[in-house]
Amino acid sequence: MEFSAKNVADFLKGQIEGDPNVKVSNVSPIESGKQGTLSFLANPKYAQHIYSTGSSIVLVNKDFVAEGEIKATLIRVDDAYKAFAMLLDLYQSAIQQKSGISEKASISKTAKIGDNCYIGEFAVIGDNAIIGNNVKIYPQVYIGDNVSVAENTILYPGVKVYMGCNIGKNCIIHASTVIGSDGFGFAPTGESYKKIPQIGNVIIEDDVEIGSNCSVDRATMGSTIIRKGAKLDNLIQVAHNVEIGENTVMAAQCGIAGSTKLGGNCIVGGQVGFAGHLVIADNVKIGAQSGLGNNVKEIGTTLLGSPAIEYKKAARSIAVFKNLPELAARINQLERELTELKKKV
Repeated sequence: MEFSAKNVADFLKGQIEGDPNVKVSNVSPIESGKQGTLSFLANPKYAQHIYSTGSSIVLVNKDFVAEGEIKATLIRVDDAYKAFAMLLDLYQSAIQQKSGISEKASISKTAKIGDNCYIGEFAVIGDNAIIGNNVKIYPQVYIGDNVSVAENTILYPGVKVYMGCNIGKNCIIHASTVIGSDGFGFAPTGESYKKIPQIGNVIIEDDVEIGSNCSVDRATMGSTIIRKGAKLDNLIQVAHNVEIGENTVMAAQCGIAGSTKLGGNCIVGGQVGFAGHLVIADNVKIGAQSGLGNNVKEIGTTLLGSPAIEYKKAARSIAVFKNLPELAARINQLERELTELKKKV
């Protein structure tokens, strides 16, 4: 599909600078833009590319000030990044959507399937499962017994949802993620361990997105809960009885041990590790590769390091750590000089 600069500006309520009739049929990064594509500029560090980009249209913020000649047609908007996301939504909705139920899917006679669902080849839907309207279940997805999946949710290929788990509306779960596998619960019995049955479930509320190859363990008792609007990247481990607050976002390779509770609107960098039974306040920010072993009680705290400490202290500590070899050499030199002075005295 093609869109003119005027079409785009009308949709975004933006202001055109340049040719209103220039057309685009795809998008591209501004640094590698090509003719017939649309790009955006939101981060000032990429500003130099706007003067050389081959893109036909570039979205910019209204306060952008050009410092040279720009060949592309500009569309000024309040927020270029947000506007670009809106265009991507429009583009995605225009792509042909999957529909229908494959004859190769295995669906229990007691399962309830809503209207306008897509169920792909070799998907399995268990007894008494409830699938809401407009749900998309891609090939090789497994939906266990007594699972509920609410309307407009998408489960990409290979997702596994164990028995009794609940997934809300408008969720997206990417390929090969497992929802509801057993929590890591074992009781020591002398020289061995006895498995503790994990009889709880997982509850995923509305508008949650979970990346590929994540594991969300079912609770020992009760529920592991991912609250409304949370976003999880790829390769994340969520242990039994964990609770992740509303609109909290987590980058890849994080691990949360059992029964830890994260507040709402937290931002967690990649490879962060949480010990078990912690309580983390709302609006906490945690830098990549941090390790948390204690509760975080103060709302809005920013942490870094392992063990994690307040960000400014961590930054100063890192600055010292980088200079440790030089500091050690100076101390050794001072010790030698002190020894020589003592001999002379």
